[in-house]
Amino acid sequence: MKPMRFAIIGCGVIGKTHVAVMQDMPEVELVAVSDEVEELGKGLAEKMGVAYYADYQEMLERPDIDIVTIATPSGMHGAHAIACANAGKHTIIEKPIEITLEKADEIIRIFAEKGLKLSSVSQTRFSRDIQRVKGLIETGKFGRLIMGATAVHWYRSQSYYDSGDWRGTWALDGGGALMNQAIHRIDLLQYLMGPVRSVHAHCETLGHERIEVEDVAVASVRFANGAVGSITATTCAYPGLKTRIEIIGENGTAVFENEQITQLSFKDEETELAESKGGASADPAALSSSSHRPQFEDMIAAVRENREPAVNGEQGRLPLEIIIGIYRSSQTGQTVTLPIVTEGVGA
Repeated sequence: MKPMRFAIIGCGVIGKTHVAVMQDMPEVELVAVSDEVEELGKGLAEKMGVAYYADYQEMLERPDIDIVTIATPSGMHGAHAIACANAGKHTIIEKPIEITLEKADEIIRIFAEKGLKLSSVSQTRFSRDIQRVKGLIETGKFGRLIMGATAVHWYRSQSYYDSGDWRGTWALDGGGALMNQAIHRIDLLQYLMGPVRSVHAHCETLGHERIEVEDVAVASVRFANGAVGSITATTCAYPGLKTRIEIIGENGTAVFENEQITQLSFKDEETELAESKGGASADPAALSSSSHRPQFEDMIAAVRENREPAVNGEQGRLPLEIIIGIYRSSQTGQTVTLPIVTEGVGA
């Protein structure tokens, strides 16, 4: 079977992570990259021996591209995704799928109309331990779910925000600690606990200068199944702590640190422990490319089998809606009920 031919829009930290994924996948051939910053794009192209395009639209005219991955600032995802769809390219979008629900809905609609596959990156869903607990929840092992919580207490220096004019802005970053650092764990929380029905939140900027977005956030959550929970996120927690997710049911409890089980306990059964490893708590460049590989493999299979990717556009929209709800609650001081009516929504 011929390799699937890929191209990348965006050659920064995440774009390089995508390249690292592709290098380890014999079923993938990288053919082109694009970045408006020539130093980034041309440097990566030369390293990989592929074509470089300053203009992504020109790159998308190539007929030999099957799948495009988008790894640009969050506020650009919509324009790039729609261009990919119009060019007939299946597309993988890094988190978040977009920064507004209206734009996310437009992306989803256009890909559906054109019969193209769309995958929104949530590589943490493919973790073996996450899938193990997901299966136990679905088979009723935990009984009725009572409480779910996630904490993403990471550290980003002032120089991190100062490194790009787009960082820390509503227009291009779309948010702060929630939208960029905590979104994957927020996705996992709702993936394991079920849909969120309301949030009440406080978001502040307390530890950094020259940014518009939050660097600390606290939200209380009510799930559709009646369970309650919490979401806390910050980029002020020096030197950066492990992420944590707690799933509490009437018959047992699961605790994850960095997506690895550190406690799995059920009534009248022994506790299971697993060693937890470090991650991107202080350095975004420390993101492991290995966690992206199962999602890339799923996307390739979806294209070849003509099925929906495991994490499609609708799935990518779910954590975005929760975060938008949290922002709206913080701005208004009111509890926000989900689903959100999209007219006029935006952070």
